[in-house]
Amino acid sequence: MFMEKKNQIDALIKELAGNNDMLISYSGGIDSTLLAVLAQRALPGNTRCILLDAPIVPRRAVREAMKTAEELGLSCDIIPFNIMENEEFRKNPVNRCYLCKKASARVLKAHAEEMGISNIADGINASDLREYRPGLKASEEEGLIHPLLTAGLEKDNIRRISKDCGIPIWNKPSSACLSSRFPYGEEITIEKLQMIEKAEDFMQDLGFSQFRVRLHDKIARIELVANELEIAILVRERIVESLQSYGFSYITLDLKGYRSGSMDEVL
Repeated sequence: MFMEKKNQIDALIKELAGNNDMLISYSGGIDSTLLAVLAQRALPGNTRCILLDAPIVPRRAVREAMKTAEELGLSCDIIPFNIMENEEFRKNPVNRCYLCKKASARVLKAHAEEMGISNIADGINASDLREYRPGLKASEEEGLIHPLLTAGLEKDNIRRISKDCGIPIWNKPSSACLSSRFPYGEEITIEKLQMIEKAEDFMQDLGFSQFRVRLHDKIARIELVANELEIAILVRERIVESLQSYGFSYITLDLKGYRSGSMDEVL
């Protein structure tokens, strides 16, 4: 098993080294972090990371991403991404992710050109193909490459390889931008994004591991992993009090539990 993972790492580094340079679309999640670490090994001095900062990205996520980048010695810049100025995005159509990825890719391309970098890569991997990912089409249209996907790596592989590479966040829970907490067709506003962000910060501070707070107008639908549902009941009064103070009128617990992309189930 050790040799198999070493071969995967060596093969990916060799593949990355075939590029002259690389700009990584970095989020601080395990996928883009592993890609950045291996790209840095393959292309020392010719790898840069950019974190696109927008209201749809939690403040905690930005802080943690920059902390991880500093710990791993990654060269990373934070660039403003004004996606909320896009009226069509705010309407939240079913191709919302396509619109966002299209816009973000163009921002990355502009900065890559300024820095004289010819290759832009993201952390899309084989596991993402099992979910509704309209953003993948947009990134391909804009010429982004997906080294982890090309290597056939799935999420479990990425975590195991990251652990072997000494990346401290190898078991970090998966995340997604805050706009994924909205049902399609419900307008995305700064106020609603802040409600969700405060609610999820509170849930994380309570110690819940993998979860989402989905917004349905003034209703909060909380998704938790199965073994933490009972814990929520024990602290339900604290949860209700806090989330109502953030602007939610009704606080609900989804008995189906946490699942990635649950808003796509209606499609």
